[in-house]
Amino acid sequence: MTFERVLVTGACGLLGQELVKQLSLNPRLDVLATGRDELPSFKDASVGYTRMDITDFGRVRQVFEDFTPHVVVNCAAMARVDLCETERERCWTVNVEAVENLVRLCRPHGSRLIQISTDFVFDGVDGPYQEDARPSPINFYGKSKLASENAVRQMDPEKWVIVRTVLLFGTGEDLKRSNIGMWIVTDLTNGKQIRVFTDQLRSPTYVADLARGIERVIRLGRTGVFHISGRECMSLYEFADAIAEEFQLDRSLISPITAGDLQLQAARPPRTGFIILKAETELGYRPRLLAESLRDFHSKIEPAVPHTSQQ
Repeated sequence: MTFERVLVTGACGLLGQELVKQLSLNPRLDVLATGRDELPSFKDASVGYTRMDITDFGRVRQVFEDFTPHVVVNCAAMARVDLCETERERCWTVNVEAVENLVRLCRPHGSRLIQISTDFVFDGVDGPYQEDARPSPINFYGKSKLASENAVRQMDPEKWVIVRTVLLFGTGEDLKRSNIGMWIVTDLTNGKQIRVFTDQLRSPTYVADLARGIERVIRLGRTGVFHISGRECMSLYEFADAIAEEFQLDRSLISPITAGDLQLQAARPPRTGFIILKAETELGYRPRLLAESLRDFHSKIEPAVPHTSQQ
């Protein structure tokens, strides 16, 4: 049997954990997971793991030389939008310069690079977006992710893939940062009032669906840009309300607000969301409806998050 070697960066994060777990189910893939942690946080994946910070070029080069990957999936990023706005140098180092180094190393090794990107490369005026829509980011995070896309595009067209996604949610083991789904569940479970935007529209994406889409990109050998997200577009407030309904939490704790009600460090695009016809057609990508995704999400965190009565 011929094995395809797949290197996953950022493997201890939300997407990285789920992707590694799903890739480990394919007997034709030899997967090496990497992250900044000394030991992997995921448990249900039979893959190799080594510590690697993608901003350390010497260490990344050593891993490339030892593993010689056929495919690299870059899940590592600085994604806290407001922090990216205030710590721009750090953001650029992680989101752009590290990707440029991956490009430099992929070329001589003949590796295919799959770069994970975001709806925040768009300004949110004309969403939902198709793959050929013109990017126009309105915050520094989006600008850094667009710059990373442009770096990847300098490779041979047969050697790169850009996977953009939207409003990722899910759960994992010992995650270093939360996500919108976990934040809503945790705060409502603890009886905290939360404020959620009614004027920011997105296509919520369940991490298991995104990982399946990326697995299909690898297995089918696709190239180019793919929008992989949930199918339903809704406001963040509607998303929070759907979570409260699934978990039987107090929906009155969710306060509707607009972007003008808060002084955020970074501007957010008002309406993004994706048109996923290309992924459906070329990848056979079929995301679950939100209600089904939330049921699965609920089942995975049930032991840690008790029910409260809906009021």
